[in-house]
Amino acid sequence: MSEDRETRNQIFNAAYAPPGTQPGIQTTTAAGQAQADFGLEIPVETVPLPSAGRVYPKDSALYGRETVEIRAGTAREEDILTSRALLKKGTVITELIRSCLVDKTINPIDLLTGDRNALMVAVRITMYTADYDVELECNECGVKAPRTFNLGELPIRRLEIEPVEDGSNLFEFSLPYTKRLVKFRFMTGRDEEEIMVAAERQKKLVLMQGESNVTTSLLHSIVSIDGKTDRAKITNFVRMMPARDSLALRNHIHDSEPGIIMRQNVTCPGCGHDEEVSMPIGPSFLWPAAR
Repeated sequence: MSEDRETRNQIFNAAYAPPGTQPGIQTTTAAGQAQADFGLEIPVETVPLPSAGRVYPKDSALYGRETVEIRAGTAREEDILTSRALLKKGTVITELIRSCLVDKTINPIDLLTGDRNALMVAVRITMYTADYDVELECNECGVKAPRTFNLGELPIRRLEIEPVEDGSNLFEFSLPYTKRLVKFRFMTGRDEEEIMVAAERQKKLVLMQGESNVTTSLLHSIVSIDGKTDRAKITNFVRMMPARDSLALRNHIHDSEPGIIMRQNVTCPGCGHDEEVSMPIGPSFLWPAAR
């Protein structure tokens, strides 16, 4: 196991401990009062950013930051998770992260999706431990059974490609078939929320769900094509892009995007078959059933 892997696992596995066992207290009035009244300490955890802050503007609070601190989730964050208003707006994850961030100058909507996912996983660990139970069907025997994912052992994919310039979320890729030079960016929380709003509009217009998933993601990622930045021209090119170019670009973005790799080896309790599977994100991820 590499030094990076050991460090990462220690950070995530240590994301929750009983009160009084970890340093760092959120210095808010409510937390201070709870400490004074009951000796309750709210842990503050350090979470690694997969992007290492290399994609954020130099005047941003996130520029060059390899880690950020979060306060452990409390019942107050559970209120956020059940807010109908936030659920309707599609801003639950943004407000959950905002509530737990120690540095309030950071706007979670500006975070890369991969950095947001790292924080979301860390917050979930602080709230409900690293165990995440889901029911999966075994590809070998077909039996559906509960499986447990260890969120503290999810691998981190760090940013390895170089941006066009320091402090920018802008990268280059040459399309293999048409040979066009594409400049793209990784999506942020703002893009996620815009896509969710657009999806809701499509439902209201009774359009087929998912019919524009490929073009939607590409249009949010592509900044220019051969230096052309006109959105109408880019939209037309994306719709007419040869499938082999579309696939190559999407694979490059997926393989290069920093973030948490939501895959893990699990063992079927029925037949003992061991396989690597994608971790499904369902309602129980951030809201486990009460026991």
